[in-house]
Amino acid sequence: QVQLVESGGGLVQAGGSLRLSCAASGIIFSLYAMAWYRQAPGKERELVASFSAGGSTNYADSVKGRFTISRDNAKETVYLQMNSLKPEDTADYYCNAELGAPPGRRPVNYWGQGTQVTVSS
Repeated sequence: QVQLVESGGGLVQAGGSLRLSCAASGIIFSLYAMAWYRQAPGKERELVASFSAGGSTNYADSVKGRFTISRDNAKETVYLQMNSLKPEDTADYYCNAELGAPPGRRPVNYWGQGTQVTVSS
């Protein structure tokens, strides 16, 4: 059974920091691209940051320079260090694991249950 368990969310003042963690089980973690998404009330889910199995990272423009994604394959955990938080970062944050597929087949995707981040002004 695949599980992605997020932790580390909470309430923080603007300018503060939080570190989210996502512990995976039931998958060969090193083969999966890992990512963090977020969804604010009334908005669509958006990609925040990703870390490919090959080691490349990608960030949404809105978080570049403030957030850092990292992964520890030995611990099967992906992290999101969030600094200089802004009220607009308030959202539910979701961990995602994706295994690529050959042409014509859909990738395998798993999601965590989400962790809430609230940034007060």
